[in-house]
Amino acid sequence: MEENEKPRKRRAMIHVKDLRKEYTLEGGESVVALKRINLDIMEGELCCIFGTSGSGKSTLLNQLAGLEKPTFGDVYIRGVPITRLSENQLAAFRQKHIGFVFQSYNLLPFMNAVENVAMPLMFRGVPKEQRERAARGVLKRVGLGHRLSHYPRQMSGGQQQRVGIATALITSPRLIIADEPTTALDSITQRQIVDLLTSLVDDSGASMLFITHDFSVLRRATTRCYVLSEGHVVESGATSMLLECPTTPEATNLVRAARELSLDVEGGR
Repeated sequence: MEENEKPRKRRAMIHVKDLRKEYTLEGGESVVALKRINLDIMEGELCCIFGTSGSGKSTLLNQLAGLEKPTFGDVYIRGVPITRLSENQLAAFRQKHIGFVFQSYNLLPFMNAVENVAMPLMFRGVPKEQRERAARGVLKRVGLGHRLSHYPRQMSGGQQQRVGIATALITSPRLIIADEPTTALDSITQRQIVDLLTSLVDDSGASMLFITHDFSVLRRATTRCYVLSEGHVVESGATSMLLECPTTPEATNLVRAARELSLDVEGGR
């Protein structure tokens, strides 16, 4: 960098402001799932929303993906208030800017690996030969050059998840959202998938958000973390600092329990 050149200021990839989500149950009772969430995830950052089942992770994911409207507050992605977009505008925005990796792989069983990965480009009107050529290239990047014509039933869980990652990357999104991407995998495959995801995102310069309760994912893959408990953020900060010395009782208990569970899994218990 030249002496007088100023470093480029990173922008917020995701900005969440005063987000609240309530659900009305039968009988009129109201349940608050998210309580005034505020968070920022910067360009190029590997970030995590960490919490147990029932903490509000899935609800927050639905808000960030534009799958549900909040009761109050706003979600901005790349400066765009997605909570104010129409359904058609949201669908177009997701196709252009966001790639999703799901715990259930989300593959179509009647399509082979190339066809599954190429599908997002089909929605963009890319010709078949061009999109399948691109799909083959991405599948080779994730280590599946020998599985191009295989169907999901012919692949292991780890291989199916690699197809899912390739599908998320095919449109070169600037944001990857990985929802519990290693839950259904054994510990060795979990590490391989996490390392693959982080290396691919590093290479592309994209931002990645993990939604997880898995301590090994938190420790291995992320640089920043938000701890979610009972619908609100109880602590946030650099992952390394948060794991070493959490400052709130909720975060302390959650990190301790997740660490113990991770040790049990890695030890085969």
